[in-house]
Amino acid sequence: RRRNAVVASVLAVGVLGAGGAAVHLSTEDDGGDEVSVATAPEADGSVTATASAGASASATPSASPSHSAGSPSPSATKKKDRAKPKKTAPATKRPPATKAPSATRAAPAEPAPSPPSDAEQVLALVNTERAKEGCSPVTGNDELTTAAQRHSEDMAAHDYFSHTSQDGSGPGERITAAGYRWSTYGENIAKGQRTPADVMNSWMNSPGHRANILNCSFKELGVGIQDSPGGIVWTQDFGAQM
Repeated sequence: RRRNAVVASVLAVGVLGAGGAAVHLSTEDDGGDEVSVATAPEADGSVTATASAGASASATPSASPSHSAGSPSPSATKKKDRAKPKKTAPATKRPPATKAPSATRAAPAEPAPSPPSDAEQVLALVNTERAKEGCSPVTGNDELTTAAQRHSEDMAAHDYFSHTSQDGSGPGERITAAGYRWSTYGENIAKGQRTPADVMNSWMNSPGHRANILNCSFKELGVGIQDSPGGIVWTQDFGAQM
């Protein structure tokens, strides 16, 4: 029994005399011929911090009881990388968007003016002759035109040629009936001439008709024109209002 106890003590001392430790560290990264006279519009500046640490503690038992100063173990240091400036491409300006030329529509052609009517041509020719004599131009008048047109139509319909209508009315009555309030008036009639120039030529070569055309007292004119089997019937009614 005493021998067995000694062996057990020796084994226990052997277990206590050996020991060891280990330390582990990890790191991480991150858009359109007769005459009648009476007195109008990244900065990828990520810095990777690497932490390293080392500690070696060798627990090696020394055989001598002397105490020796151990060399200092390195302290943990943090290594910091310099942030590298990121190269940036020079900024480029986008050219301004150009507008596509818009289609332009051609302006519609204006219709050609219609030629003057025969009545308008007679009026113009009358004023040309009046200007030669120093008279003011006459202007067209609707009431005088109505009276003149009615007389031309009546002569063509009843086949007569006179200043007196078949009902006995004369120029003054017809002009008044048309609504014209006159202070003086005059009337010329003709038949058979084909154009305004022809009828004006006939009237200007007749003293009585010429006198009406060149009467400076007249201010307005109405012209009546009507076709008939015997030719065109023309009437001029001159006047000045009250």
